[in-house]
Amino acid sequence: MRRKTLFFLFIIINSVQSYAQQAVPEGLMCDLLAYTDQQYVNGYPVQPVRKFSGGQYVRIANRQPAFSWAIGGAPVQQTAYRILVSDQPENQGNIWDSKKVTSAQSAGVVFAGKALQPNTTYYWMVQIWDEKDQESRFSKPAIFFTDSVMVDYATPKYPLQKTDQFPVAVRDGRIDFGKAAFGQLKLRLSAKGDGDTVTVHLGEVVNADGSINRKPGGSMRYQAYRLPLRAGTHTYQVYIRPDMRNTGAQAIKIPSYIGEVLPFRYCELEGYTGTLQPTDIIRSAVNYPFNDAAASFESADTILNAVWELCKYSMKATSFAGVFVDGDRERIPYEADAYINQLGYYATDREYSLARSSHEYLLYHATWPTEWILQSVLMAYNDYLYTGDIRSARHYYTELKAKLLMALEDSSGLISTRTGRQNAALLQSIHFNGKELRDIVDWPHTGILGLGNEEGGETDGFIFTTHNAVVNAYYYKALRDMQVMAGVLGNKTDESMFAARADQVKKAFRKLFWDAKRKVVLDGNGTTHASLHANMFALVFGLVEEQHQKAVGDFIRSRGMACSVYGSQFLMDAVYDAGDDQYGLSLLNSQALRSWYNMIRAGSTITMEAWDNKYKPNQDWNHAWGAVPANIIPRKLMGIEPIAPGWAACRIKPQLGDLPWAKIKVPTIKGDILAAYEQSPGRLVMKITIPSNTTAQVVLPARLTQQKFTVLMDGKVIKPSGSKGAYFLPDVRGEHEIIINHEK
Repeated sequence: MRRKTLFFLFIIINSVQSYAQQAVPEGLMCDLLAYTDQQYVNGYPVQPVRKFSGGQYVRIANRQPAFSWAIGGAPVQQTAYRILVSDQPENQGNIWDSKKVTSAQSAGVVFAGKALQPNTTYYWMVQIWDEKDQESRFSKPAIFFTDSVMVDYATPKYPLQKTDQFPVAVRDGRIDFGKAAFGQLKLRLSAKGDGDTVTVHLGEVVNADGSINRKPGGSMRYQAYRLPLRAGTHTYQVYIRPDMRNTGAQAIKIPSYIGEVLPFRYCELEGYTGTLQPTDIIRSAVNYPFNDAAASFESADTILNAVWELCKYSMKATSFAGVFVDGDRERIPYEADAYINQLGYYATDREYSLARSSHEYLLYHATWPTEWILQSVLMAYNDYLYTGDIRSARHYYTELKAKLLMALEDSSGLISTRTGRQNAALLQSIHFNGKELRDIVDWPHTGILGLGNEEGGETDGFIFTTHNAVVNAYYYKALRDMQVMAGVLGNKTDESMFAARADQVKKAFRKLFWDAKRKVVLDGNGTTHASLHANMFALVFGLVEEQHQKAVGDFIRSRGMACSVYGSQFLMDAVYDAGDDQYGLSLLNSQALRSWYNMIRAGSTITMEAWDNKYKPNQDWNHAWGAVPANIIPRKLMGIEPIAPGWAACRIKPQLGDLPWAKIKVPTIKGDILAAYEQSPGRLVMKITIPSNTTAQVVLPARLTQQKFTVLMDGKVIKPSGSKGAYFLPDVRGEHEIIINHEK
């Protein structure tokens, strides 16, 4: 018996040694949730899941959850996998043993084992085979805990978390936490006798002398609390008063295990005679779980770096409600806010549940703008593109199809809210409880404070007509996205129908809105006005022919930042899609009034609802839709985007302008993409790391490839694919140094 045991141990030891240098699955996710705080005993997790504020746990309600993983170690391409799911650590695979499945899929692999039981802890692990058919070790086990009721489909979420924070500065009763956060306040104060009182002031804005602005105006926050003290030293909790507007019927309520919160950075204690230490003041900041180290960016431009940090932090700070909302003014989810929030969250954390659950909430809580209804389809497509998991689109397919608003299409092939086609059935199908949909284009529509439309409004003088170019650009994009998702879901009839309608929209769009003489897109039928918005949306959504993209790009540049912080998402996309990278950089690091730097200069540490109080006096200072650079810097300036679902393939297309150097870490469901660029006249050095099970298409800068040039990869000359001005390196995998030299 002893000999057999020793022989078995010998085999295990040698097996481990043979696997030591190989890749191994890591970063495991069940239903897009990763449990990183597990404790292990004898190699197995012993806690069911991470515990959050108020004793809350994460629970999986899906009868068929989906599994995803990254691959650590040496870069490989997965060719097969095997998943084991167990109800006890020692019963490996007794609930599901997938056996060896020949597939490169490592995202959204759906459970297909024995029925999962409610209120049960399950253990799972995965191993993979590489392109040489070498098998890896099994991953470290992960766990998930099922809910009390199991359903066919439900997106799980993390509970909100509280993080206690000490101030960065305390002086003369004035307290600064460094950044604003949605939170609560605890104070450890001393009094000689009962009856002493202290007034606690909390706010987001300070005066020139450093005191809290007690009349900040708009929706910028300030509150004061009178706090009676008791003799001795005690800890006091300041209970935040709810605001009537942002706790109304439509607002997202803060859960009872958290309690009401207020966005504040500063605190003042008026009337306190004791000595304050930083440890006497604690802000309990509330947010959705966020990994601060998941993404990073640094460049030679200090303003650009500050803008990135502002926008990245805004993703974390504005997640306080557990659903993407419009900031503190209303705390209501809107599709436009959620779309920008979704892209920013994908770029700053390897976390997908908050974006998905916010999108799914909006499917049943639609808002009034026509274009924003269509954005639900765009969000569903992004969810599939970034996660590779089609289950949400499958479950909500009927709702998504309704969000296309095809009932508004008339004989022109375009849609309109002004031709009498809105009816109760349409509004009910999209779960909108208002009277009618209205076109928005951008917000606000008109000038304010006596300013002209161009200076004070955010629509660049857009002329609203029966058929709106911006609305129909959205319609075209939504049809194309639904075409893709219908095909993936095997609905060939709908796939063909969506394709035919999209083709029809493109034809009608160009006929009705394209001004061939001026080479611009008009705002709508019956007007000769061409706005920034009509042109940038048309370019972004694929409605400008390739030979006209430069002309449209030139027009876009001529209009400047004639849009809101929301509109800037599509302006920045359009600028980079037109290849105008120097102009894109000038917008990102601008110090003008309409700039992200202006938000920092004004004193905000979370992005604003508008460029400045001048343009929207009732704005708040905590609006995630103002954080566009959080996604534009990774996606466009650094050029890192998925081009196949679940990041099975990506594009790396640096568009640096004259930025001397920059480096970035982009989290993906497959692992981190690392890129560092350094350029000088006629030369670009790229150092990139592509995670396992992903391939990259590296696009070479057009300005270096118009004439004679050479490309070196890891010191060897290689020949790129493509043609003049559009060269690229296909199927790049792993870690490489790529040098492009323009030869005079």
